[in-house]
Amino acid sequence: MHLDNENDSEDIEVRLLLEAIFLKYGSDFRSYSRLSVKRQILKMVKDQNLGNISELQHKMIWDELFFKSILPKFSINVTEHFRDPSFYKAFRNDVVPFLRTYPSLKIWHAGCATGEEVYSMAILLEEENLYEKTQIYATDINIKALEIAKGGKYLSRNLSTCSENYLKSGGKKSFSEYISVQDMDFIMDKKLKKNILFIDHNLAVDETFVEAHVILCRNVLIYFNEVLTRRVIKLFYDSLQKHGFLCMGLRESIMRSANKEHFKYLNRDGKIYRKVPSESFNRMVK
Repeated sequence: MHLDNENDSEDIEVRLLLEAIFLKYGSDFRSYSRLSVKRQILKMVKDQNLGNISELQHKMIWDELFFKSILPKFSINVTEHFRDPSFYKAFRNDVVPFLRTYPSLKIWHAGCATGEEVYSMAILLEEENLYEKTQIYATDINIKALEIAKGGKYLSRNLSTCSENYLKSGGKKSFSEYISVQDMDFIMDKKLKKNILFIDHNLAVDETFVEAHVILCRNVLIYFNEVLTRRVIKLFYDSLQKHGFLCMGLRESIMRSANKEHFKYLNRDGKIYRKVPSESFNRMVK
């Protein structure tokens, strides 16, 4: 078949690049949303002043240091402190009462990016007197983003937005009580870091590592295709304790096809679900 337009050629190049990356390095982006990953790849080509995707592939395959330097660009880190304040308000009202009944808590924040939302949850738990008994596992595929998250240092120019989101989320104090300002940055208080463990984890290929009471994976699945989304939801199901809570982004939904029988809404507007134990889930998601 004759391919007579550039888009067809680019789509082939994208597939070949992703397959080559998987074969060479084991990093699997083949089930990411093709539109979003293609957009990222084309930006890499432009930033590197290359002629096309094939030139980028050649450079990635033959230069491992280059590949490692450019790998973080495959992930999209759009986040901020108390992003979607209505979610945090819903979490305070509807999830916290259940969490009070447990002697200890494990929370997995998947796709944590640069950590703003992880610290937001830590603040919420601190204000609800739950943080001392909580272990937070914050994971991402982007090593550079994880390093920023560990440092907990962010640009002061974003401080007004953080404070506004915090108050809208039902914050009980002042956001300034949880930070220290240093030149052009603000740094999260050390007491918020003590129960957070930042871990390199790839939702596309890695398995479960914790039995959590709560899993947060907000605005991540929108970048995955249907097959990978199904795999990740199964991973979360297996990683949740009985009747555990799954928190998604406000634009995301898992209440379709087989998944809808294994989660129920706790708060529809906040996209907070609760696990419904079922022995049939393993068979239905295959």
